[in-house]
Amino acid sequence: MFTLNVNGKTVTVEQDRKLIDVLREDLKLTSVKDGCDQGACGACTILVDGAPIKACVQKVSKFEGKEILTVEGLSEREREVYVYAFGEAGAVQCGFCIPGMVLCGKSLIDRNPNPTRDEIAFAIRNNICRCTGYKKIIDAIELAARLIREDRRDLKPPVVTGVGQRAHRVDVAEKVLGYGQYTNDIQIDGMLVGSALRAQYPRARVLSIDTSAAKAVPGVHAVLTAADIPGSFKVGHLKQDWDALVPVGHVTHYLGDAVALVAAETWEQVQQAKALIKVEYEVLPGIFDAREALKEGSPLVHESSSSNILAHEHLVRGNADEVLAKSAHVVTRSYYTPPTEHAFLEPECAVAMVDDENQEALIYSSDQGTYDTQHECSLMMGWKPEQIHVINALVGGGFGGKEDVSVQHHALLLAYHTHRPVKVKLTRDESILIHPKRHAAWMEFTTGCDENGYLTAMKAVVVTDTGAYASLGGPVLQRLCTHAAGPYNYQVIDIDGTAVYTNNPPAGAFRGFGVTQSCFATECNLNLLAEAVGISPWEIRYRNAIRPGQVLPNGQIAFPGTALAQTLEAVKEVYENHPRAGIACAMKNAGVGVGLPDWGRCRITVEDGKIWLRAGASCIGQGLGTVLTQIACETLGVHQDVVVYPQAETNNAPDAGTTSGSRQTLITGEACRRACLELKKVLDAGNSLADLNGREFYGEYLAATDKMGADKPNPVSHVGYGYATQVVCLNEDGTIEKVVAAHDVGRAINPLSVEGQIEGGVVMSLGYALTEDFPLVEGKPTAKFGTLGLFRANKTPPVEAIIVEANQDSELGYGAVGIGEITSIPTPPAVQGAYYKMDGQFRTTLPLENTPYSRKK
Repeated sequence: MFTLNVNGKTVTVEQDRKLIDVLREDLKLTSVKDGCDQGACGACTILVDGAPIKACVQKVSKFEGKEILTVEGLSEREREVYVYAFGEAGAVQCGFCIPGMVLCGKSLIDRNPNPTRDEIAFAIRNNICRCTGYKKIIDAIELAARLIREDRRDLKPPVVTGVGQRAHRVDVAEKVLGYGQYTNDIQIDGMLVGSALRAQYPRARVLSIDTSAAKAVPGVHAVLTAADIPGSFKVGHLKQDWDALVPVGHVTHYLGDAVALVAAETWEQVQQAKALIKVEYEVLPGIFDAREALKEGSPLVHESSSSNILAHEHLVRGNADEVLAKSAHVVTRSYYTPPTEHAFLEPECAVAMVDDENQEALIYSSDQGTYDTQHECSLMMGWKPEQIHVINALVGGGFGGKEDVSVQHHALLLAYHTHRPVKVKLTRDESILIHPKRHAAWMEFTTGCDENGYLTAMKAVVVTDTGAYASLGGPVLQRLCTHAAGPYNYQVIDIDGTAVYTNNPPAGAFRGFGVTQSCFATECNLNLLAEAVGISPWEIRYRNAIRPGQVLPNGQIAFPGTALAQTLEAVKEVYENHPRAGIACAMKNAGVGVGLPDWGRCRITVEDGKIWLRAGASCIGQGLGTVLTQIACETLGVHQDVVVYPQAETNNAPDAGTTSGSRQTLITGEACRRACLELKKVLDAGNSLADLNGREFYGEYLAATDKMGADKPNPVSHVGYGYATQVVCLNEDGTIEKVVAAHDVGRAINPLSVEGQIEGGVVMSLGYALTEDFPLVEGKPTAKFGTLGLFRANKTPPVEAIIVEANQDSELGYGAVGIGEITSIPTPPAVQGAYYKMDGQFRTTLPLENTPYSRKK
């Protein structure tokens, strides 16, 4: 028996268990997040006698008689201060790390009422944030300290009134105070827990599966194999090639493949049962190098395929060989960029339950597309999609890594067979193994220019490792290729790309969607051309920067709001006046584009005199709910107090597509604007909201584009592009002094959120450039969460965000262009350019070698 004092109350615990389990499961203090279970992420931070402690690696016995505090135990005054400060600073995105950050801030302020920014950064150094880049969290803690010192009272956020406002996020309070529900926070009476047994070998034929011993474990309710799937055992986001469970007689594709599922009363029983499942394999040779996988005679990852090629793209405009041969300067270099892990703070989790009588299911999920989850689960069940209702709980980050189903279908299958609610969640090690990563890419780029530095042509050959399954490998390759020539005014290209299956973990969507890889090669080549011409890297970019009315390399005419040149002008002074600065530009599409259907949809319901904005689009931390609220307020002339934004769900909200491709702000935002215009017509006719209870208003927007290879001189590949220029400045010792990031966002719906996206995206790609890797040994990841190389708050340089707005007159989505992805794209080549300028070493692989950030080998 152990006695604890938790949030001022005495608690007794019978057994010496993990502290996090007692807090979350027994006391329902779900602000204490289970992010890694390894003491590496800090999401489970609590205060013990005023000091920050990670609850996931501690046993109850260590805290006998100690004073334990979670954010649920904050005083009313502290709750008011931290909610306001974190909202005012824009410090909350996905929110999963925030309660831990708040407690670290409180611990520091209690000891030091006037901390410096360096002291704040040091205080949160053991807490990872993957969204914000830390700057705004530091701002928030600094502001909280000042509010407390000055005894500021009655702290109310400004009311949201429209577009362009530095508005507090609509979900700040629930994320700061920890009462917002992520999927793993959901508790249902009678709920079972489940998990999958994973493949023992990356490529092996499953000869038999013996589940008898596992079924005999007390508390076990189901042990399932592929034979228990009522529909298709093949699922997939776009291409149905992913095994929900690998059947007997079939071949595994990577170590993350699920072979069997277990549901039981407790996690301990699940693990015990999994250990008793006997699987007999015929081990087969695997293929772990994409270039080797292209060779004749290589093992086939998918037996039904004739080769290991998932997708091939060949984009040709003009005759690149001929033009390059006549160019004054030509540069050819080979580049390599590695796979990387998304490292979102919330591991994948789903809760499912089945109504047996009506054969309907309900799934709570943390994913990037409720309708995508519905589609894949309906394939597995052999049901109509509308029989499966998917609701987003809060989503603790995604960055592309939660576009594919991971646990949702497994939870549903177990719920279907056990007739009980079932929760399935991944451990952090499982998450690192299973979900798709950023594609590794091998690239050879040849770029030419004339004697004055004007670009003439580009030729590129690219191979990407898409791993065991298709995921988004085809579209990622396509985007890599369509953006490879960069945001410049020349039209001659020859770009050949191939996405290749291997027995490595799958690769799919990751912030930047392939353009991070090709931009690295494009921008690095530009610096060599500038050197050959005798002009500066800034000048070659400015001379070639696409301007309104000019033609991009893909043939599309640049829109009137195109402002790449303005982003270059915004950073010119800092670049030219710093001795160790690197520069890079980028462009990134908003929307799916290339002729594919791309709908935004919004359904407004008026309930109890309030406007409910229902769009089946996942908010994964980018602030979509706030954006839609601002658009509604702007269009209708109302205030936030009459607008409600519920989480995405399939039954009540129309399909607004996946949260991917920087599309939601523009495309679903425009659908919301159109729905509001329909409501406005009725309000303008003299009706009040109270008069309209029960009425519905609908808006949709199709982002119409031309297909790849369209027979047009100037096809429209995408309805919008964002543009950016970033400058990275180094200290004399080679560490990063600062990053200045100028982004053309069309129009900033919420400048505070735009800044946060820029800061977070830059820091994420500083990791990609300098410290992060995803080492694999025959398909097995060797990294833990704590060794991935993620930047920490006290090692993160200042990031100055400059917002460029040149599209404010556009009605379409109020001129906004999504910014979620582009923020990460130009950072690595800007870092590379800074080191090249500093030491003359031209680095061609990521993470960059021979820097102060390089790991000792």
